[in-house]
Amino acid sequence: MKILVIGGGGREHAIIRKLKENPQVTEIFALPGNGGISYDAQCLSGSATDLDAIVSYAKEKAVDFAVVAPDDPLVLGAADRLREAGFPTFGPSAAAAAIEGSKVFSKNLMKKYNIPTADYGVFEDPADAMEYIKQQGKYPVVVKADGLALGKGVIIAQSEAEAEDALKSIMEDKVFGASGNRVVVEEFLTGPEVTVLSFTDSKTLVPMVSSMDHKRALDGDEGLNTGGMGVIAPNPCYTPEIAEECMKTIFLPTIEAMKQEGRPFKGCLYFGLMLTPDGPRVIEYNCRFGDPETQAILPLLETDLLTVFQAVEEERLSEVPVTFRKGASCCLVLASGGYPQAYEKGLPITGLVNGNLDGVQVYHAGTKRADDQILTNGGRVLGVTALADTLEEAIAKAYAAAENIHFDKMHFRKDIGQKALALTAGK
Repeated sequence: MKILVIGGGGREHAIIRKLKENPQVTEIFALPGNGGISYDAQCLSGSATDLDAIVSYAKEKAVDFAVVAPDDPLVLGAADRLREAGFPTFGPSAAAAAIEGSKVFSKNLMKKYNIPTADYGVFEDPADAMEYIKQQGKYPVVVKADGLALGKGVIIAQSEAEAEDALKSIMEDKVFGASGNRVVVEEFLTGPEVTVLSFTDSKTLVPMVSSMDHKRALDGDEGLNTGGMGVIAPNPCYTPEIAEECMKTIFLPTIEAMKQEGRPFKGCLYFGLMLTPDGPRVIEYNCRFGDPETQAILPLLETDLLTVFQAVEEERLSEVPVTFRKGASCCLVLASGGYPQAYEKGLPITGLVNGNLDGVQVYHAGTKRADDQILTNGGRVLGVTALADTLEEAIAKAYAAAENIHFDKMHFRKDIGQKALALTAGK
C-alpha cells in the first residue's frame, strides 16, 4: 500500500513511524514533511493547505490511502477533496472540522446539547465584549479568538486592563488575523487539565490513553504559552471513574450532537478537558491529533494504526479491538532558544542517529535536511519520546536521551512530568 500523509511536524512524524510498522505499507509520501521525516517517507514539495496540489499528488503517486493530520487543511476541506477524487482518507470533513475551526460553533453546540463547558458570551464588537466582562466582574477571564490561531488564540486576562488589552490585540490589532473577527469570552475554570484523543467513525468512539501537556515555555509553568513543551501519558488525574463520566456526559453526546447537526465526525476527535470541582468540563475540541500529545500516545498503541484508520473511514470501528500497552510515556520537546518568540533557524543538530536513539523515538518537528546534515527549521525542533513501565522511568529515560542531542541555544523544560509524579505520590 502507498500512503499520503499531509503535514510536516512532530505529530506527522509519529503517525508515519507508526504506519511504517504495517508490513503492507510499501511507500509513504509526506506533504511537505521535514528533515527527519525524509528518512521515513518521501517528502513532496508544496504546502499542506494547497488542496489542488494534495489531490494531484494523490493521483500522480496512485496512493491507496491518505491521512490529513493538521487543522488548517481539514478546515479548508482537504479530506472532502481527497474523498471526492476517490481516495479513502483519515480525517473529518470541513463541516465536521468546524468543531475546531470555529470556537463559536463548538460553544453553541455544547450549549444546545447540554455538554458541560464553561459559561460564555460571543461578541463581534470589542465594546460589547468589554461590557459583558465588566458585568460578570470575575477575574481571571478567558478571551478566545473564534478561528484557528496555531493553538495560541487564547488569552487569560487577570484584570479589567488585561481584558481590554486582550480584546484590542485580538479584535482591533488582528494579531491572529481574521480569526479574531469574533471572540468567545469565557469563565475561568480551575482544576487539573486532561487531554483525551479518540478515534471515531461517527458511530463508535474509542478513547486513546489520556495525557498531560505542558504549554508554558519555562519551568514551573512560567513564561509564554507555546504549542506544547512536553507531554506525559497516561494522566494520573484521569481515573476510570472520571473516564466513565466523560464517556457518558461528553464523548458520546458530542459525536451524537455532530450527527444531529448533519456533520458526522470521522477521524481523531481531541477533547481538552478541565476536571473542575463540579465535574469534567470541555475547554476545547480539536478536529485532529494533538501535537505533541500524539508523540507520547501513538508509541503506546499496540493495534496496527492503518487498520484503525481504515476501520474509521469505512465506519466499522466497532469491529476493531484497539489496545494500548501498559506503562507510561514521556515526550520532551527540544526547542529553539527564544521560542515561542523570535529564534534562529539553520543550526546544525548533532547526536542524532537517523532520527533514532537506543530504545527511544526522536520525532522531528522543525528540522530540514541539507547534504545529510539535519538543521533546525522551527520553534519546536524535536520531540524525544521514551516508554517505560513507570512514569518515573519514562521521564528519566527521555531526559537521558536528550543529553546526547545538541544544537546551539537549545532550550527545553527540566520539569516535564514532575506535576504528574507529585500527584501520583500524593495518592
